[in-house]
Amino acid sequence: MSQKNTRNHQSTARENWILVGAVVALAVIPLVFVRGEYGGADGEAQQAITEIQPGYEPWFNHFFEPASGEIESLLFATQAALGAGVIGYAIGLYKGRSQRQKSDDE
Repeated sequence: MSQKNTRNHQSTARENWILVGAVVALAVIPLVFVRGEYGGADGEAQQAITEIQPGYEPWFNHFFEPASGEIESLLFATQAALGAGVIGYAIGLYKGRSQRQKSDDE
């Protein structure tokens, strides 16, 4: 590896660790400084709507209501995992294409 590539690799590695630290800080800081119960935005929105207009009725009901909170959490986690998988696949696909194009250019 040439000296230029070594410097670029070290710079990229340092930037990656800085980004990891920033993500961890963004996740931990609210847990440290915000006290109380964490709730979802849906419940907060519903409460705000009923305060503003007590007689409000929703336009439609849920298509599917999970039997318990655990099932609801499972479905949410599954949805998040599938989304992360699709995004990871797309990133890997484009990274592989750019590396292949770079090696073809050389």
